[in-house]
Amino acid sequence: MPCEHVHATAHVDARPDKAEAEQFTIYSSDVAFTRSVKAVQTRKGSRQAYARMEERGAWQTRITPDLAEFIAAQTSVFLATANPEGQPYIQHRGGPEGFLRVLDDKTIGFADFAGNRQYITQGNLADNPRAYLFLIDYVHQRRVKIWGEAHVVEGDAELTAKLMPDAYKSKPEQVILFTVSAWDTNCPKHIPQRFEAADVAVALAQRDNKIKALEAEVRRLQAGLNGEGVL
Repeated sequence: MPCEHVHATAHVDARPDKAEAEQFTIYSSDVAFTRSVKAVQTRKGSRQAYARMEERGAWQTRITPDLAEFIAAQTSVFLATANPEGQPYIQHRGGPEGFLRVLDDKTIGFADFAGNRQYITQGNLADNPRAYLFLIDYVHQRRVKIWGEAHVVEGDAELTAKLMPDAYKSKPEQVILFTVSAWDTNCPKHIPQRFEAADVAVALAQRDNKIKALEAEVRRLQAGLNGEGVL
């Protein structure tokens, strides 16, 4: 009888209903979709759609070629960390295009330039390695969210030199390496379209040159009509 009872219990546990299966299944998106988040999704009607997404494989966990290309084009990134009490902190990091380097399909690295020397991010990472990168492309209205863990590397001259952008004059103080756990993209809705000042300057210069060429052409045609000959 004891054996039969154990067997029956095991049989029941081996066939959980859908809610129980979801509770014990680990998806890559669970890094953000906690039980509380899923409860809110259920209450507000979006859980079913996200459950289908999870069944299809949830979020990517490795850096794809498309994501690597997007990362390499960025000149700005926001890095989020939290201290042991859960207080979040977001730090902006920027540099020339390519300052964010994809080292392999799980790792992003960048030289951390000297700043105001508060070291909040570094202190947070010493206590809690969980981190988050937020990348946004205003021109093409795209944004990427990357969850993972990060750590600071000090005193590695070779790695620092490898990650230091060419001809960039800022002083590198250390390196931050970010290991990707999962990533997701957002739709372009509500992203304002903005353009880099350097790109705008190039476009304006091209416009001005075209206007000058058209004005010269108008003067040439007017001279021909006035019998002054065609230059």
